[in-house]
Amino acid sequence: MGKVWFVGAGPGAEDLLTLRGARLIGEADVVIWARSLVNEEVLRHVRPEAEIVESTTIPLEGVRDLYEWAVREDLKVARVHSGDPSLYGAVMEQIELCEELGLEWEIVPGVSSLGAAAAAIGRELTVPEVSQSVILTRRASRTPMPDGEDIASFAAHGTTMAIFLSAAKPRALQEDLISGGYAPETPCAVVYRATWPDEEVIECPLHELADRIRDAGFTRQALILVGPGLAAGGTRSHLYSPAFSHMFRKAEGEDHASP
Repeated sequence: MGKVWFVGAGPGAEDLLTLRGARLIGEADVVIWARSLVNEEVLRHVRPEAEIVESTTIPLEGVRDLYEWAVREDLKVARVHSGDPSLYGAVMEQIELCEELGLEWEIVPGVSSLGAAAAAIGRELTVPEVSQSVILTRRASRTPMPDGEDIASFAAHGTTMAIFLSAAKPRALQEDLISGGYAPETPCAVVYRATWPDEEVIECPLHELADRIRDAGFTRQALILVGPGLAAGGTRSHLYSPAFSHMFRKAEGEDHASP
């Protein structure tokens, strides 16, 4: 029957590939990867006799041919995705294809570029009493957005927003964010190619966002973070407060006797 593993390869750095992902790439008979998105160093886990397919120029129809081959020859396939397959991974149509062909499949999670970007700027995205929600979204482009999911509508919430695939039109993005409700001084961060050797980070107020992205020349592979939670400060978390009790710890001054 064969099987496909959709492996999240992480944001860029080869050592952010998970142990499970590395093991399954090493067990695969066929490894499919995109040079434009995935660090070539992940291929060092491929066994010498495995087939490596570079998929940058292959449409879904070409992938179908590979999956049909896996069915015929009972092959194990590692389909390597950048970041985590659950976020803008174009994985659903491949899953539907696997099910149509009777090909077993499994998703192997990876480190998202969102976590890598937050690490790059040294910020927690959910700051107590400042921002406890994160909206993951993108601007409409050749792929339209569903009704009600435009940038301005999300900006009205005023929480942290992580904006993928949207660096190509920074002026329009900035205008949407401000018209939606963010103040011009709202802190922003742009992380280009997080964890790659050429990673770059820009931090600026929202009213400078478009100019800073244009000056840097970023048009792709940049994640944009916006929201008051990106600024330093906030209320101390209850998690480590001596005055806060939970099922594993009593608060200071509470009776520790058994009920």
